[in-house]
Amino acid sequence: MSVDHRKLGRALDLFDSDPLIGAGLPFWMPDGAAARHAVESYLRELERRNGYRHVHSPALGKRQMYEMSGHWRNFADDMFPPMQLGGDELVLRPSQCPHHALIFKSRQRSYRDLPLRIAEIGPMFRAERSGVLGGLARVRHIQLDDAHNFCALDQVGDEVEAVLRLMRKAHAALGFEPSAYRLSLRGSSGKYAGDDAMWERAEGLLRGALAGLEYAEAPGEAAFYGPKIDVQIQDSAGRDWTLATIQVDFHQPGQFGLEFAAADGGRERPVMVHQSLVGSMERLFGHLIEVHGGAFPAWYAPVQLDVLPIGAEHAGAARRLADAAMDAGLRAEVHDDGSIGARIRAAAERKIPYLGVIGDREAADDLVALRLRDGRQLPPGPAAEAIALIAAAARLPL
Repeated sequence: MSVDHRKLGRALDLFDSDPLIGAGLPFWMPDGAAARHAVESYLRELERRNGYRHVHSPALGKRQMYEMSGHWRNFADDMFPPMQLGGDELVLRPSQCPHHALIFKSRQRSYRDLPLRIAEIGPMFRAERSGVLGGLARVRHIQLDDAHNFCALDQVGDEVEAVLRLMRKAHAALGFEPSAYRLSLRGSSGKYAGDDAMWERAEGLLRGALAGLEYAEAPGEAAFYGPKIDVQIQDSAGRDWTLATIQVDFHQPGQFGLEFAAADGGRERPVMVHQSLVGSMERLFGHLIEVHGGAFPAWYAPVQLDVLPIGAEHAGAARRLADAAMDAGLRAEVHDDGSIGARIRAAAERKIPYLGVIGDREAADDLVALRLRDGRQLPPGPAAEAIALIAAAARLPL
């Protein structure tokens, strides 16, 4: 049976929307935010372990910057109108690449610094038309897992292959496989920047990285500054969406005058490899809700342990167990209102992976009876061992 993330996400209290905030601008409820924070922490640590340096950059930029990057000429229809402030025109950013290019330019760089991998999970804004908005899959404000890897030309092929491997690792950890890989190429329109030689070189590098993988070609789907590998997913209605991407860009480094000191003492221009391992948090979670039916793997489940005291006299022991679990880094709650049967059913509806039931024996001997989301029930055991078991299952899959 197919699952629609728009219905299930609201039923599980993961996200919602309000007309006063606006269409295409969902907000995250505490449970949804907890799951998202866990995934963001995983992505940052995965990137850190693979040589990425994380930055923060403003969600605004001057129109002049987007004119230099080419976004204003080629992407303006998807951008919000400029805001007048003093003598400046400020724009909500549709992309982080100009900011990261200027971070690269802000310091002297040497070939010894390359590849320089700059990453950020940051906000971006797209002026999507009302007719195409839908749930979390297409929104106007996105939080994008984004990175820009600045390379020497002879490093680009290896860098793209390494990004593909990292993508596959992240997707497996999150519990899904892409439906297809796509090589997005230039079309016949005049929106593309740069010359034929630049495009042919970038396309060749991406084809080399895709060697051995099955993929389709999609003319007309390239970014205006370069071809890209798109990792496709399919929603419950059978519609295809682009999730993760890798793009090779010779254009923007030239537009911003990026250079590094070469080994021979000269100056060279870097190549910019754009990447997003999992795309936006919004589209990613729309997909994850549908893939898992809301029953997320323990490591990013919003609540990992729900402690249920059978009677009021067991509340103190339940609270001590939840506190110990939180001290161990777990997300734990106590629910003591209503019959034990009703609370067990409510936890099952919330897809909580572990329930800890505490009665007379458990409270007296510092034990807990664990119930697992798949229906298994474990005999009462020491609370410390139960916490260790859950912590091992909930460890970030690095």
